[in-house]
Amino acid sequence: MLQLTISGQDDIAKTEIDVLKDRIYDDVVSQMKNEAASSRNISDEELRKRVERLTNQLVTSGLSSDVSGIDPAAIENMKDEIVQDILHLGTLEPLIADDSITEIMVINHKTIYVEKNGKICLSRRTFRNQEHLQTVIERIVAPIGRRIDESSPLVDARLSDGSRVNAVIPPITPDGACVTIRKFGKAVFTVEKLISYGSMTAEMGNLIDGCIKIRKNIVVSGGTGSGKTSLLNALSNFLPDDERIITIEDSLELKLQQKHVVRMEARPPNAEGKGEVSIRSLVKNSLRMRPDRIVIGECRGGEALDMLQAMNTGHDGSLTTVHANSPKDTVSRLETLVLMAGMDLPLSAVRNQICSAVNLIVQTSRLSDGSRKVVSISEILGIKNGEPELNEIFAFRQEGIDRKTGKVIGRHVLLNAPSFLDEFKSKGIELPDGMFTPAGKEKSA
Repeated sequence: MLQLTISGQDDIAKTEIDVLKDRIYDDVVSQMKNEAASSRNISDEELRKRVERLTNQLVTSGLSSDVSGIDPAAIENMKDEIVQDILHLGTLEPLIADDSITEIMVINHKTIYVEKNGKICLSRRTFRNQEHLQTVIERIVAPIGRRIDESSPLVDARLSDGSRVNAVIPPITPDGACVTIRKFGKAVFTVEKLISYGSMTAEMGNLIDGCIKIRKNIVVSGGTGSGKTSLLNALSNFLPDDERIITIEDSLELKLQQKHVVRMEARPPNAEGKGEVSIRSLVKNSLRMRPDRIVIGECRGGEALDMLQAMNTGHDGSLTTVHANSPKDTVSRLETLVLMAGMDLPLSAVRNQICSAVNLIVQTSRLSDGSRKVVSISEILGIKNGEPELNEIFAFRQEGIDRKTGKVIGRHVLLNAPSFLDEFKSKGIELPDGMFTPAGKEKSA
């Protein structure tokens, strides 16, 4: 049941309007079920008008006995919420519409957490009951031909705005259905915006821009919610406009602005377990599409092998992301993903392939204050004594936390010049003067 904040009303009035809302909702749903046959082919707009009419009738009849003296604006707000509950996503609608919310986490029908402005907090909103939550989940998955029930209790879906949805229902989650929504940001992130937010410095942006221009292969790594996809989106803006770019994603999130872009999206199996199109099959297919650049939203399986082979066989200048907590862990993670491809390769061969294919690792992290930063940019030099040799170029150094605001205090520091510095000059790429000299070594975040 939604918690209504009604100005000037006492707790008794709130209870009365909540009771009225329950009665109206039940009556409207009952009438619509009885009219299901006649309502089958009417448009969404016509159905909305019918719901409004039924709601108005019930509110009018209820006013004489249940809610006399309640603010009419609260009644109108209640009617809007009933319509949303019946036709759309109800409780979730205002949370989805709030641009300051990036993640919605439904624990059960009574508990919803949101990530708002980088902080996780408890929402006052709830669902009416478990059945209401289940109905909303079914509304989310139905348009994409998916089903969720006891025989298939896990589902991934996408809202019309691109937001990613994962839903799990009992018996897998014994405390009730659980929903996680990763909202799809409307704004197109640019490196300039990330610099203004303190996520990185202009020098870091210049380095990555130059690396993309000289066709270095780049992996963006980080934990869940660390900003990998946002950063990949921003870095993709550096890709030349006159090249053919193929993007491959599990769920469409990238917003490339170039003209010659072909987007491909993986497809999960249907309810019968058929029709799956995997990321790996799309990577293989992309090699037949004459790509200049391949951008993979995230490597999380055997497609890592195909990506590395592409990087090593002429498709350089590619970009992807992986889940890893440090540049060194990124190499280990890629090793694991390659082995998931089922190829009988010795670890040394896998490691050699990774270190010859990947040139730059850009590490992201979500800090304790909710901010997201690029915390390291490292170059893979090769193999030394059987281990990957890394050259950390930039790093973020945390120096403390502001006691009043909780904000992390720190700065980005230049540690070393890249080994391929001369390559910029030979290919006509100019970096700012003094960027890799001692005078330019410490830059505040």
